[in-house]
Amino acid sequence: MVSTSVGRTQSLHGPSPVTTFGPKACMLKNPKAVMHIQDPASRRLTWNKPPKSVLIIKKIRDASLLQPFKELCIFLTQQNNMIVYVERKVIEDPSLAHESFVSIKKNICTFREDYDDISNCVDFIICLGGDGTLLYASSLFQESVPPVMAFHLGSLGFLTPFNFDTFQSQVTQVIEGNAAIILRSRLEVKVVKEYREKGSVEEMSLVTNGNRTMQYQVLNEVVVDRGPCSYLSNVDLFLDGHLITTVQGDGVIVSTPTGSTAYAVAAGASMIHPNVPAIMITPVCPHSLSFRPIVVPAGVELKIMLSRDARNTAWVSLDGRKRQEIAYGDSITITASCFPVPSICFRDPVNDWFESLAQCLHWNVRKKQSHLSSEEEEF
Repeated sequence: MVSTSVGRTQSLHGPSPVTTFGPKACMLKNPKAVMHIQDPASRRLTWNKPPKSVLIIKKIRDASLLQPFKELCIFLTQQNNMIVYVERKVIEDPSLAHESFVSIKKNICTFREDYDDISNCVDFIICLGGDGTLLYASSLFQESVPPVMAFHLGSLGFLTPFNFDTFQSQVTQVIEGNAAIILRSRLEVKVVKEYREKGSVEEMSLVTNGNRTMQYQVLNEVVVDRGPCSYLSNVDLFLDGHLITTVQGDGVIVSTPTGSTAYAVAAGASMIHPNVPAIMITPVCPHSLSFRPIVVPAGVELKIMLSRDARNTAWVSLDGRKRQEIAYGDSITITASCFPVPSICFRDPVNDWFESLAQCLHWNVRKKQSHLSSEEEEF
């Protein structure tokens, strides 16, 4: 659901019509109201009550992040009296066993991925690392996501607009609610696997009503590819129940606007601003020169299934994780999620995006053509 009210935050703007994007739906709160297109730079972070807890996502096994991590923990716990949550495998890093950090550990709460539910414990998230830390933070929350503040301490940093040099003032502004946010849409993905008697005991134990269904929230993209097989991938693509094409090639990418600047752009897709409600379909090395990337409305339902004529199975990965094999009879259903990721901006959604295009992807960077002198113009 994309609206002017998001989880723990609310918009500063008043009773403008609220648009909801969901599976096959685009509804207005007031059907009689005129459609309102909001300025993407006008959405601001406002706390319903002062934040008290923060989740820190730190890139694992990166020694360069130890000092920033310590400084951030001290600032949050000692100067702001906040409850800090950190994943257990981060806090168990032997590099953090130094005496200077022992006292800080006592004020830190730990959790384990896939075991502990912290969805109702965290007011906002701080990421230390590259774009992968934001994707990982998204995967921890399968429903409402707290606002995310991402510091650029990795390699690319397209989704991490903040520099750590002035982290104290920047974090203080976020705590005070003085920041712009952008709602990064996610995809709700359902992988349905048909029951097979030859399946392992573990697989059979997950069967319900003959099939087993797994559901995921995806921020960047869903990738279906040919896996280790040398044959072409051969999958059918349905839109709202209608077969629109059969993908023959190395695979297909279904991405959000946020994911349009990731794997999709490397495969030849256009770059789409995250505020645009859309889903991108991008073939990977298609065996057809006319198969170009397309953009479809965010309200449609996509389904991907292995074609009856396929020579081999396919493989699916979700934001580069949860990779699994797809056989004949299995299906992947993709719709726009009702739970976007509220990403905190350094300036505003528009300026941040173009800054990332220029700094990270060097978009349209070239030496400028020199002007002609009056003498040269005569020739």
